Amino acid sequence: MDTSRRSFLALAAASSALALLPVDAAVGATDPMATATPLPAVARRSRLTNLAHLRFLLAEVPIAPSDAHTTFGIDTNPTVRAPWTYADADGAGGYRPVGGGTRDAATGHWTQGAYNADDIARAAVVFLRDWRATGDGQSRDEARDVLRALAFLQTASGPNTGRVVLWQQEDGTLNPSAIPVELPDPSDSAESYWLARTVWAFGEGYAAFRREDPDFAAFLLARLHLCLDALGRESLSRAGRWVRSDGRNLPAWLIAGGADATAEAMLGLAAATEAGDARSRAALRTYGDGVAAMATDPAKGWPFGAVLPWTGSLGFWHAWGAAAPEALARAGALLRRREWSAAALADAGRFTPQVLASGGPHNAWAPLPAEAQIAYGAHGRVAGALQAAAVGGVGLRGLAGLAAGWFFGANTAGVPVYDPATGVTYDGVETDGRVNRNSGAESTIHGLLTMLLLDADLDVAAIATSITGLTSHSGLRAVDAETARLSPGCVIERPDGGAWTGEGNLSGGAYVRIPRGEWVEFDVTEAGGILHALVWRQAADAGEAEWEVRRGGRRVWRARTAAGGVGDRGLTEAEGILVPQLLGGDLPEAAVTVRCTSRGEVRLDALVIQPRVASAVYATTSGATVLYANGTRREIRVAPLAPGDGRAYDADGADRGRTAAGGRVRVRGAGFTITRG
Repeated sequence: MDTSRRSFLALAAASSALALLPVDAAVGATDPMATATPLPAVARRSRLTNLAHLRFLLAEVPIAPSDAHTTFGIDTNPTVRAPWTYADADGAGGYRPVGGGTRDAATGHWTQGAYNADDIARAAVVFLRDWRATGDGQSRDEARDVLRALAFLQTASGPNTGRVVLWQQEDGTLNPSAIPVELPDPSDSAESYWLARTVWAFGEGYAAFRREDPDFAAFLLARLHLCLDALGRESLSRAGRWVRSDGRNLPAWLIAGGADATAEAMLGLAAATEAGDARSRAALRTYGDGVAAMATDPAKGWPFGAVLPWTGSLGFWHAWGAAAPEALARAGALLRRREWSAAALADAGRFTPQVLASGGPHNAWAPLPAEAQIAYGAHGRVAGALQAAAVGGVGLRGLAGLAAGWFFGANTAGVPVYDPATGVTYDGVETDGRVNRNSGAESTIHGLLTMLLLDADLDVAAIATSITGLTSHSGLRAVDAETARLSPGCVIERPDGGAWTGEGNLSGGAYVRIPRGEWVEFDVTEAGGILHALVWRQAADAGEAEWEVRRGGRRVWRARTAAGGVGDRGLTEAEGILVPQLLGGDLPEAAVTVRCTSRGEVRLDALVIQPRVASAVYATTSGATVLYANGTRREIRVAPLAPGDGRAYDADGADRGRTAAGGRVRVRGAGFTITRG
């Protein structure tokens, strides 16, 4: 259960180095493949969505009304249902529900709690969507009880009205101040991620129950408006204002400073808007402008069109909570905001292929892809691509299928992490392939949200379920500056605080300080790559880094990048930024030497090499499927990584025809190609 971004940052700060992704890292064996169509025709089959494990996690929770906390129907039904936060594998094939923190034997209370608002809200969304998809009365009743549990956590009177307490004990007692401390503290003293997710659940709940149970729907709408009252005292009151973040103006009206939290709230606001609520429409318009302002230009390199999640760093993207493309595509279509749709398409169509080619939804790009892979991040890529396909092209549905393959074996472990027979989704896969076989609420919920999407799109499900493993991938590779040839005046610096700078991770936990006139030289054997300089730029003007690519003693091209000049750090936690800078010209089709010469005071972390055409090869039940992602603006034809046929797509997913051409695979400029057997 992610309570906030802060807990992840603390973990990142403790890390000594990033796990870098090697080019063409082998994971399994390639199978032969035959010709294929872009999206398969599929027959009806059993549903992938299985709520059994989520229902196992549900507990009956007694509640008692107070001045500040009550819920719908509490006088006649003083019991609600909420999912346990964690579930540990018991070693015998089953699971044991567990709360957060340690448990006091005398009181039965956990230092955090047994249940939390984040997971309660998201579980409600699962039950709501399952009910609406199937008409299942059990899911309807569970949705109602879980929404009642969430409403009880919302503070209904006093100075914190509308905000939400995060933790609750087994006996129904609320725990506003958990151990360890989580911010805000108390948890209903300011807007938060759990308040954003409460908006999500109440919005979808209102839309679902509006005709089924008007009284309950009216209650949910009133509670949604109570959320908006609270947000109106904070983020919504700052609409149109900007904050300074390392020299760049970013929106001041994001919930808890995050496009991640705000995007999840937008999903609920969009549902309530579709159901006719004018107040939700106004809030959706405001928040959509803020999230869209966090979009990036894929033509400028990193992060390849992704929507940045956090105003606290220009060099940090995380997979968990990355609902921005889904929210922007849905809200953009609903409110007819083309710029929002464009941002969603860039994230889904330009960034998602790079994520897949780098080995899957690693928890963080900070700024290089690393950390574990979890269901939360995998679901975000699937949902974003599918929603963007509604405003883009069919190719994005193919990307969604590949991204959903993570649940069926396309991960760093090469094993399925979702079981349709039980509804269990494992808690994650480490970069070294170790599987966390626990199955808590968050993993279960986001696995099920993905399965609900696949059950609604059988052609996409056919792609995902055919995948049995990730055979190889060729994404970003970093060469640490401290491993290169250094001129005598260079100094290797290893900060006492470790790799974490306060905004990102130093590759290898170190950087090279290059005084004026000194140099660092790299040998690069990759043919035709795209170069990015990872320089820890300073706030003040620090001169430039001069880059030269040489082949056989002859200079191929030269570029310059700023070593400083970022400006005031503003609200960020550290001075300077750690963001890859696109150097310009491609590498020739041969080994080269790349030299960085300081024309000032350069802090060089690494040279980052992006293949011109990044790729991922998937083993499937019928052969191999290959994704090719073009990082340049021109069409490229490459040798096939496996035999077969497929389709070429523009970055927005528009179909541009078959790929086969003289034994080469055609990949559109800035687009992608999918072939399979």
